[in-house]
Amino acid sequence: MQDLKITLIQSDLHWEEIEANLAMFEEKIWQIGANTTDVIVLPEMFTTGFTMNAPRLAEHMNMRTFKWMKQMADQTGALILGSYIVRVHDRYYNRLLWMEPGGVYRTYDKRHLFRMDNEHKTYAAGESLLIGTWKGWRICPLVCYDLRFPVWSRNKWDHAAKKLSYDVMIYVANWPTIRIDAWNTLLRARAIENLSYVVGVNRVGQDGSGVEYNGNSAVISPKGDPIFTNEGMETTRTLELNANALHAFRDRFPAYLDADDFVIEFEEYEESDQITG
Repeated sequence: MQDLKITLIQSDLHWEEIEANLAMFEEKIWQIGANTTDVIVLPEMFTTGFTMNAPRLAEHMNMRTFKWMKQMADQTGALILGSYIVRVHDRYYNRLLWMEPGGVYRTYDKRHLFRMDNEHKTYAAGESLLIGTWKGWRICPLVCYDLRFPVWSRNKWDHAAKKLSYDVMIYVANWPTIRIDAWNTLLRARAIENLSYVVGVNRVGQDGSGVEYNGNSAVISPKGDPIFTNEGMETTRTLELNANALHAFRDRFPAYLDADDFVIEFEEYEESDQITG
């Protein structure tokens, strides 16, 4: 397990303009260069902004954005992470795509839907956590509002394998300026309680609904210390996560050995409660 280079792209977004956003991010990714980073992280709904206009903007899997992410992963040699609007049959998902070079991919559907903006009336909730392995690191990607729910992301100790579930948790987001103090606090809390690196990638600018975003994308150490944060401006930044520092801290402070066991139970929802349109 070597150190992991991770690139955060904090950007403004073109409101509900998929082609414009893909072109913009392609230029930003092109400037990173090939084989210079291990992971590239894009914001939540990076092709549209945080919109409830899913019937017009949703894509089927294996189409435009999917193919674009495969191309970007192949060109850079990096894992690409970001969420966009996907339609599966008659349901819409705020779906994070994990795309590796060569086309190996995984998906995570946002579990916690932001009801204060009626996201739960437009999109269907995910029911499974994604923990993947890349470059020897176990990575758990999540989406925005998921940050407020620590049980869903709890880093569990596997007694048989003698290891924690993941080494770094990555949040992609459209988190407004008005609640940015909560974003900053919760990123640190998730790092502290899970003894893992936490990465948060947020957007900047104003969306089509008039909501303001000031970024504050960050990398937090397993101790809860900010390694990097950027407020208010577009930025593309590559940082290195130190594997030795992670393992050394977990060895010195194995709080996970005293964690409570629990099981997550899912409620049954009627389809009308999950999605409209």
